[in-house]
Amino acid sequence: MKECDAGVLRRRGARIEARARQTAFRTYVAADRRAPVSELAGQVLRKAFPDHWSFLLGEIALYSFAVLVLTGSFLTLFFDPSMAEVPYQGSYGPLRGLLVSKAYESTLDLSFGVRGGLLMRQMHHWAALVFVAAVGVHLLRIFFTGAFRRPREINWCVGVTLFLLALLEGFCGYSLPDDLLSGTGLRTANSIVQSVPVVGTYLAYFAWGGPFPGTAIVRRLYIVHVLFVPGLLIALIALHLILVVYLKHTQWSAPGRTNRNVVGQPMFPAFVGKSAGLSLVVFGVLAVLGGLAQINPIWAFGPYVPDQVSTDAQPDWYVGFLEGALRLMPGVEWNVAGHTVMWNVVLPAVVLPGLLFLVLYGYPFFERWITGDLVEHHLCDRPRDRPVRTGLGVAAVVWYAVLLLAGGNDVIATTFQVSVNGLTWIFRAAFFLAPVLAFLLTRRVCLALQRHERELLEEGEETGEVFQALPGGMSETRRGLEARLRHRLLVREIPLPLERPGPGAPLRQRLRAALSTWYYGERVEVPATAEERLQITGRTADPVAGGTSPAKE
Repeated sequence: MKECDAGVLRRRGARIEARARQTAFRTYVAADRRAPVSELAGQVLRKAFPDHWSFLLGEIALYSFAVLVLTGSFLTLFFDPSMAEVPYQGSYGPLRGLLVSKAYESTLDLSFGVRGGLLMRQMHHWAALVFVAAVGVHLLRIFFTGAFRRPREINWCVGVTLFLLALLEGFCGYSLPDDLLSGTGLRTANSIVQSVPVVGTYLAYFAWGGPFPGTAIVRRLYIVHVLFVPGLLIALIALHLILVVYLKHTQWSAPGRTNRNVVGQPMFPAFVGKSAGLSLVVFGVLAVLGGLAQINPIWAFGPYVPDQVSTDAQPDWYVGFLEGALRLMPGVEWNVAGHTVMWNVVLPAVVLPGLLFLVLYGYPFFERWITGDLVEHHLCDRPRDRPVRTGLGVAAVVWYAVLLLAGGNDVIATTFQVSVNGLTWIFRAAFFLAPVLAFLLTRRVCLALQRHERELLEEGEETGEVFQALPGGMSETRRGLEARLRHRLLVREIPLPLERPGPGAPLRQRLRAALSTWYYGERVEVPATAEERLQITGRTADPVAGGTSPAKE
């Protein structure tokens, strides 16, 4: 009887499976008749992805954003963005009976009254930090390897916009609980908005719904945080991925790799399997952090009260540079035609970040103008091969680090028992000197590494063996480089500096030539044979017919 029932179940399962396959096939055929499904699937699933750890940074950002969406969807079910005050009657005893806003009350209930609420809150916060960090490091990887060059200038601008929106999204979410720490941040934001000349006070009054602390800011930030910015992020991430697939992936130089092909693993099944594994790792790490590493304990800060401020108040790291800039700027105010211009706020908090993102957006076009390079580039630059670009990138990182440390000058002064005023003056000097020193040191290190590689190409690498000749002298033995290593050292794209125009040339041309000389004038030539130089030229040739490029070494 049991064998008969098992046979019936097997036959029923086979019929269900057959129906499912038939339904899937009919659906596929119907879709393929109306859209190029087969062509797109064949192209996308067989697309090659280079195998290198640095290409995973963007995927970490993508999967942390997925965690943000999932945990944020859970949190929206319980959060109330109202600033109306109610007496707290929740499960956290020390605050029971205190007058708090509904936003703060609902966040406390999420933390102590909703099953899994605190885990979701902390996973959401950690995912936000990882997302911004991954986007930032991904941008640095693209900058240092020259992956922003033609034809990827638009995708670079998309990435910078994603970074800007990530900062805005993080600030909005950080401000929603209406605790004393986030309220202190909103007070700073209100001062920054009011510092905008002429229209600042009107903008602040509109955004906050009245004089600070207002009645509408949390509700408006909530709409921006859960609707507007996430929608833009999803759209830009989709555009970014489409451009990555369409424009081909960049790759590191190696035998068999040229400027006209991509060597790597196919999307399916190799890349999909690895990417799925990475997604599980990201989810797991964020879950562990959310469960074990406490972050943003709003019950310890208490509700926001306008006449109070939390000691050691520090924003999340990604906006810490604004805090540092505000603390370093001397108090300078002008009174012009009855209007107060607060240079001590508008310069560090409005002009400085505006210039920062203007430079980020414009750098690919600036470098292309210096080199006159119109060729498509699909091979990554090694940072040491572009000393000036690498030096500028390191200088920017050091400049950001100085501002980040300056944002915690009070904490540093208290911890190490030093004068906060003296520390502030040290950071002011470092703001101007540290990036310059970092640039000079980085450029020298890059050139030194190039000279070391030239020595390897000329003499070979050391074997570690030393022998003594009959007269008593000591010498070491060297062996030739492996073909793969020699290929990596030789294949590089370094433009030659532009020729200096005559004395009667326009200022624009003379400036361009001077910048080109500064960028590429100091160089280390590699000892390549005529045949090797011909092979290098073939591997780095323009993949698009008719493209032009400046002379390269």
